[in-house]
Amino acid sequence: METQVLIIGGGSTGTGIARDLALRGIDCILIDQKDINAGASGANHGLLHSGARYVFKDGQAAAECHRENLLLKQLAPHCIEDTGGLFVAVAQDDDNYIADFPQLCNRYGIPVKSLSPEEAKEKEPCLAENIKAAFAVQDGVVDPFMLSLDNAADAQANGATILRNVKLEGFIVEKGRIQAARVTHKRSGKEFEIEAVQFVNATGAWADTVAAMAGAGISMSYSKGSLLVTQSRMNDRVINRLRKASDADILVPGGTVSIIGTTSMEIDSLDDIRPTTAEVDAIIKEGADMVPSLGNARYIRAYAGVRPLVRTPGGDGRSISRNYTLKTHDEDHDKNKVENLVTITGGKLTTFRLMAEKASDIVAGRLKNSNPCLTAKNPLPASAKGEWTEPGKAPRVWMKNPERRDTLICECEMVSEYMVDEIVRSLKDEGALPTLEEVGRRSRIGKGPCQGTFCSFRLAAYLYRKGELADDQGMDQVKDFVNERWKGFRPLVRDKELMRVELQESFLCALFGMETL
Repeated sequence: METQVLIIGGGSTGTGIARDLALRGIDCILIDQKDINAGASGANHGLLHSGARYVFKDGQAAAECHRENLLLKQLAPHCIEDTGGLFVAVAQDDDNYIADFPQLCNRYGIPVKSLSPEEAKEKEPCLAENIKAAFAVQDGVVDPFMLSLDNAADAQANGATILRNVKLEGFIVEKGRIQAARVTHKRSGKEFEIEAVQFVNATGAWADTVAAMAGAGISMSYSKGSLLVTQSRMNDRVINRLRKASDADILVPGGTVSIIGTTSMEIDSLDDIRPTTAEVDAIIKEGADMVPSLGNARYIRAYAGVRPLVRTPGGDGRSISRNYTLKTHDEDHDKNKVENLVTITGGKLTTFRLMAEKASDIVAGRLKNSNPCLTAKNPLPASAKGEWTEPGKAPRVWMKNPERRDTLICECEMVSEYMVDEIVRSLKDEGALPTLEEVGRRSRIGKGPCQGTFCSFRLAAYLYRKGELADDQGMDQVKDFVNERWKGFRPLVRDKELMRVELQESFLCALFGMETL
């Protein structure tokens, strides 16, 4: 295959770059070894930052977050719930830190409004009784799956090619320039090469590994963050703890649930990223100081992602800047010079569009393409690819449309056969074979209280009936699907949850002879 630009990494930044370049008329191919948003872009809070969280240590990042927050609310409103947010301090929090907060917000242009504790508790009754300070900010919630899928869809509509399940094996490099990427299609086993003029490394925490394949260098620090999902929605606004960054500082409402986190734990390997029981205990304990009902809430899942942070001497996961790093690898003083590679990593979901613009500016300049970036003014079209990721949409469609009130496959999230048909059709339009993982990523299947215990088998049976699965494919995919959900459930097992574990284990292991990880 040949193209002008090969983008490696199908997260929010990678799909944003594909859309940006396609809108400039630049031919590009995006590859990901798994699926859209299979990495850190699919394992975060979904918080659309107001910028206020970063005013103490990174004013530039704070201001960028604020600008991008307003842009995304304007250009991609279908991906965003404009909840607003609160920063609150409890009795033991530092008074000097509280006093500096509104001044710093004003310095960096972040809108902030002081509230009395009584006003804050009126807005969010779940807050602790000992709240001593509160401020309203412009936080929001973004659906990261819909955002990336819609960016990928618009990139394709403008000429880009998206290749999923394609693993980068290495580069062919001659005289400081990459000639081609060697890749393998993981489903078919087919090996082939993709020739390009420019290459973009948008692989997040894997950025150093990909750069090293080309002989380039970038030093990364891996900071794992774990989060918990409550069974029901506990708050209407984003609630932030007003203190120096620590565990369980943010409670984010997301559709019918709330998400509390996060932790920061340095890790050495990206091979097995999962939450631990100790992290779960710490999140619940710390979170309950701000929202007491978190202490006895029912949690349906824990999950973890890795922050892609560029290493600085002496820095740890909390102290390293959350701003992004853009490296061109073509500096004359760099002994590992690679003239046609760009690496973009770090940053936040909120600033993905800006990161994509900055990387695309460099690539377009190298290609002598003078067309401007359009993503800051062109609305992001809604697409069928991200349609069913929205929490709460499936129940609305199922209940309000009698002609679509067909058999439910996932009763927790009310995902029906009709909705699965729509997802399968969109996958096949891309030339993809629908799997449980990919249907699940594009819907709410497996994200309810049963965590795929029942709906995974129903989905497999339905795909068999439709001729989309054959032989042992279904059982193999069910095992992978359930074990991925189980990985996020095991750390939560305690007290009353043991009853649910016994039910799930009996169903999966005793009835179907499966082994859970």
